[in-house]
Amino acid sequence: MKNESRSKPNKVSGGKEYVVVAYLFVFIFLSLIGYMVYFNVYLRDDIMNSPYNKRQDKYVERVVRGKIMSDDGEVLARTDVDEDGNETRVYPYGSMFAHIVGYSNNGRSGLESVANYDLLTSHAFVLEQVKKEFQDQKNMGDTVNTTLDTELQQVAFDALYGNKGAIVVMEPDTGKILAMVSKPDFDPNTLSEIWDELVSDDSNTNLLNRATQGMYPPGSTFKIVTSLAYMHEHNGDTSQFSFQCEGEITEENHTIHCYNNSVHGAENFSTAFAKSCNSAFASLGINLDWQVMRDTAEQVLFNEKLPLDIPYNKSKFTLDNNAGVPLEMQTAIGQGNTLVSPMHMAMITAAVANGGNLMKPYFIDSIESYTGEQVSKTSPSLYKNLMTSSEAQTLSDLMQGVVQEGTASALSGQSYTVAGKTGTADHGDMTGEPHSWFVGFSNVDNPDIVVSIIVENGGTGSDVAVPIAKRIFDAYYN
Repeated sequence: MKNESRSKPNKVSGGKEYVVVAYLFVFIFLSLIGYMVYFNVYLRDDIMNSPYNKRQDKYVERVVRGKIMSDDGEVLARTDVDEDGNETRVYPYGSMFAHIVGYSNNGRSGLESVANYDLLTSHAFVLEQVKKEFQDQKNMGDTVNTTLDTELQQVAFDALYGNKGAIVVMEPDTGKILAMVSKPDFDPNTLSEIWDELVSDDSNTNLLNRATQGMYPPGSTFKIVTSLAYMHEHNGDTSQFSFQCEGEITEENHTIHCYNNSVHGAENFSTAFAKSCNSAFASLGINLDWQVMRDTAEQVLFNEKLPLDIPYNKSKFTLDNNAGVPLEMQTAIGQGNTLVSPMHMAMITAAVANGGNLMKPYFIDSIESYTGEQVSKTSPSLYKNLMTSSEAQTLSDLMQGVVQEGTASALSGQSYTVAGKTGTADHGDMTGEPHSWFVGFSNVDNPDIVVSIIVENGGTGSDVAVPIAKRIFDAYYN
């Protein structure tokens, strides 16, 4: 009897162990089911569309690559098939859309890479797909409709002419990218013929999309960020700021000059911003708390990921408590170690135009079957609030002053209104011509478009980038 009574607890203990094991297997099973759901709902498209996914190469065997179209119905890329079934990818606009549309030979880039899965997926009528499968014929891939406007792209492309640089045009309230140009460029129709030459020369940067991957000192366009930092430190109040400009400022044996050593005299915040007074902003930089400056820069996405689906480089802001006064002065006027892309400056400007809200930039408006039936549609979405609406309004007012009485006055008196900021950025050993910048937006009370322009070694922002901006605004409104 004693032996029997002792064996009972062991049976109960064993039963509990089986229950624990059973629950464990149930948990593992449910976790796998959960992951499969998560994969199919959230990760599937990203993984299937990844350029590293070799399964996409198999789709080429049964699908003819679809078209890429502009927003105004122009063909930007198509596949021609001859009588023998040989396929040729054709880019009707040649180098004009080279960097944003990209290429699909010798690897893939631009939208040819981003939308590769869609272009090699067919949503043709099911019976048509089955019939072609039986006939050992390829189905037609889906059509990618972009947000790109051929007229604005042409104007931007022509405006850069033979210069190196980049232009971005976008809608601030939706995030649509209307134009993106980078020069020097290449013709994707003949890329295979010159590929070895391009990739064997380390000094050749024709394949680089300067709009998203170019890293430049922002020059005085960064005074938008410096002004925002000042507002953060002074509870949004700029009315107490005053400065007596004598054409230059020297601190700790480091001198900052205003452009052409211009003496601006007595200034408040608005006039200092409108005249792009380096002395005033260098002085401001010395007095700003470096941590506030850094936090503000990172708030507007310096050192942060950008919400872009195409390759880009993160902008850099390195100011810290070991910087010293000279670097603080340089950083406040957009020099020093700060680097930014034209696309990022467009995004900051778009947030100013849109009440502080940055909409996620996008290039693809919709996906359709080759017969025109909609497969998917992109809806504008808020990415992040970069500043308060009050701060955005103050910056907008400051940028209007640049056009009304400052360095971008060539844009005043038009049928449209503009708010903007010029920049003239020294670079390298500072012996060459500076980079020319302009960022701004039109129809200030209800903004229509944002432009971001850089011309490498172009000279002053007023003389070079502003006239380019005017050509783009004129084309949009005419």
